[in-house]
Amino acid sequence: MSDELSDGWVLASIGILCDQPQYGWTTSASREGNGVRLLRSTDISSGSVNWEMVPFCEVPPAQPQKYQLKSGDIVITRTGVGVGNSFLVEECPLSVFASYLIRFRPSPLLNRKYVAYFLKSPRYRSAISQNSAGIAQPNINATKLASIEMPLAPRGVQDVIVGEIEKQFTRLDAAAAALKRLGINLKRYRASVLKAACEGRLVPTEAELARKEGRSYETGEQLLSRILKERRAIWEGEQSAKMLISAKMPANGDWKKKYKEPEPPDRAHLSNLPEGWTWASVRQVGDVRLGRQRAPKYHHGEFMRPYLRVANVFEDRIDVSDVLQMTFKPSEFQTYELRHGDILLNEGQSLELIGRPAMYRNEFPGACFQNTLVRFRAAQGVEARYALIVFLSYLHNNRFQKIAKWTTNIAHLGAERFADLEFPLPPVAEQVRIADDVEDKVSVLRNMEASARSNSKRAQRLRQSILKRAFEGKLVDQDPLDEPAAVLLERIRSGWNTTVQRTAQRPKQRRGKITAVEVS
Repeated sequence: MSDELSDGWVLASIGILCDQPQYGWTTSASREGNGVRLLRSTDISSGSVNWEMVPFCEVPPAQPQKYQLKSGDIVITRTGVGVGNSFLVEECPLSVFASYLIRFRPSPLLNRKYVAYFLKSPRYRSAISQNSAGIAQPNINATKLASIEMPLAPRGVQDVIVGEIEKQFTRLDAAAAALKRLGINLKRYRASVLKAACEGRLVPTEAELARKEGRSYETGEQLLSRILKERRAIWEGEQSAKMLISAKMPANGDWKKKYKEPEPPDRAHLSNLPEGWTWASVRQVGDVRLGRQRAPKYHHGEFMRPYLRVANVFEDRIDVSDVLQMTFKPSEFQTYELRHGDILLNEGQSLELIGRPAMYRNEFPGACFQNTLVRFRAAQGVEARYALIVFLSYLHNNRFQKIAKWTTNIAHLGAERFADLEFPLPPVAEQVRIADDVEDKVSVLRNMEASARSNSKRAQRLRQSILKRAFEGKLVDQDPLDEPAAVLLERIRSGWNTTVQRTAQRPKQRRGKITAVEVS
């Protein structure tokens, strides 16, 4: 970090430029109104504060004036992932600040927005990074905060810098708002594409094409019947093989009656589908299985294999940057093995992400899956890409949320509840056309979303560049006639010293303002 300063500038610690720092009031938050609001670290994390949403003190301080926030105060988070985050109070109702915040009051001789912008700058963030400590979570105390040095510009230059920062930030804010609107519109468009795909409105139906071409076709109803017959035949074949191996072949075929036909959906409240389509249940059109439980006994063993968990499954994307291993015996591997085309859905997640699906495309060969995931393996005659589209649609239209159950602050999809869901089934050829068309449209969407993300990151870098230049004295021209910052600094020091001398004459108020800040 370079300490080269523009002519007329000086370095000064925050502790010299501000009044004595103050730790916040320790109490619990309450939604019951009692007149005194409690500003917390979480309330300032976004960079702005909605005072209507700030809770009240469960127990207001006996001396509210000690903790009361005033216009021009700056509060800084002293612990947690947001350590060093700051907020400049401009207007607020009767409020105090919580114990995880530290308050600084800049000298009235400074432009307080100048100080507030410094607390967003790369130089300040670098100082926070160097000074914060803590194994479980980073933290910083008032003494370390007060020791951070700020480039102090002449008073007139501070005003010009603040004006230029706000002018450039206003432009960036407008660009950021436009990018946000674009993101919302792209999300809506994606949801509308998925909805149209599942309602037969995206591509010409097989029924329409067959009529034009004067040919017959296999309807969804016929396809479902074929799938169910083939599933039964596979089951009977597997049972026969087991009985043959065990030499316990029955004399008659009564054993076939043990086959349990997968239940269809309740169609009473389902919408009408296009000609040639039919409603099925998820369990009718594929195999649904919950993953294997993770337990200490599986953390070592003879048959260690990679497995995927909820942290690896994102929307339409498998992330293999952090894949763990467990032991799976050969018989277990046969049950929990992942194959190309399997669809994995988040079984346990936050409510808005429950059921988040992605297709396994052999990204990590030989992988299995944990019970935080549900696997769907499409039956012969069901295009896996189309099934993924259906599940993505259910994610976006909150269908999964409606069947989720809560346990210990986590929503659970439930393999059985998922298997009972309705599934719109078109003819095979139509499934393929739908999947191709959705992939084309989603590919364009992804490019647009990537461009929007890139521009958002660029805007953030520009903000930091503006702040960096501002506190290097390179953002605006300097006026050689301005009072040097060194003179301003001495007047600030003198102001604090005068206050200390005055308070020293009043023994009952010895804890007033001080010049040197030494608070741990």
